[in-house]
Amino acid sequence: MSERPRVAITMGDAAGIGPEITVKSLADPIVAGWCIPLVLGDAGVLERARGAAGVSAPLRRIGSPEEASGEPGVIEVIDAGSIDMATHRWGEINPAFGAAAVRWTKEAGQMALAGRVDAMVSAPLNKEAMREAGYPYEGQTEILGELTQSRPAMVMIVDRMRCMLFTNHMAMRQVCDYVRTDRVLERLVLADAALRDMGIARPSIAIAGLNPHASENGLFGREELDQIAPAIEAARARGIDAQGPFPADTVFLKAREGIYDLTMALYHDQGLMAVKLVGFGRVVTLLIGLPLIRTSTGHGTAFDIAGKNLADHRNLLEAVRVAAEVARGGKAARRRGLAAAFGRAA
Repeated sequence: MSERPRVAITMGDAAGIGPEITVKSLADPIVAGWCIPLVLGDAGVLERARGAAGVSAPLRRIGSPEEASGEPGVIEVIDAGSIDMATHRWGEINPAFGAAAVRWTKEAGQMALAGRVDAMVSAPLNKEAMREAGYPYEGQTEILGELTQSRPAMVMIVDRMRCMLFTNHMAMRQVCDYVRTDRVLERLVLADAALRDMGIARPSIAIAGLNPHASENGLFGREELDQIAPAIEAARARGIDAQGPFPADTVFLKAREGIYDLTMALYHDQGLMAVKLVGFGRVVTLLIGLPLIRTSTGHGTAFDIAGKNLADHRNLLEAVRVAAEVARGGKAARRRGLAAAFGRAA
């Protein structure tokens, strides 16, 4: 690996804010101090985004990751040329844009697996456009899981708080059936291993309850007693400092203060509400359990403000910084990078 890691940034849905926050981020010369960034996307859309955002940084087309120079303030893009600019409209669902975003995610993942880039960062795609294009994925997590034949988990990081999602985009009716002892234990083992890779010698992991008041000993549901508590017990038998289940209305207050190294939320909105209340616009998503490094923004495509020069790019900028920090060097350097990136002592 070069002194500066190569970081591939996928542009996301062409009709969303992804192109705008990408050009705004790469126009900042600070990025070149962190890494050699390159974009997988469409040069025509990026040019349109430059105009909409008033970004003067030049755009340079390259043919491969190896051609990227990382010159400060230059936006280098591997141009797929897959967007028909005659059909491009900001803020509109377009299956072709959904298909392109899926393809860029897969290509970046393949580059990372082949060692051609050292990390990847994802701008947001639009799930409706993706599904209209015939891709039934829940999101980019599932795309990369399929590509790598793994079951990654999302960890949302903001300030001293780390929140892991047990389920991602799943209907609430399905969540209750999905909460099973073996599945909870598997995620606890994965979380413990990832935290140790961050340089935390003995991680503490809290598990939020599924039901109100963590069911009050079975009064409001049996999932805590029958499925979650046995998983915690099994994890502790393996030397994992798993605690809970705790009522969700209080456990995230302690997580915000850094009392736990990670808190597991059992369903999507349970975790996302917590981290976004703590730091909306600053949340970075790290996927764990993948054979590659991938971060992303903690927000969506924001079709309502796309193309209006209203999108705040700092969340993507932070995702690039974290990815570059994690990617730098070997395992020991990776551990130091994770600890530094997340503001915790190793």
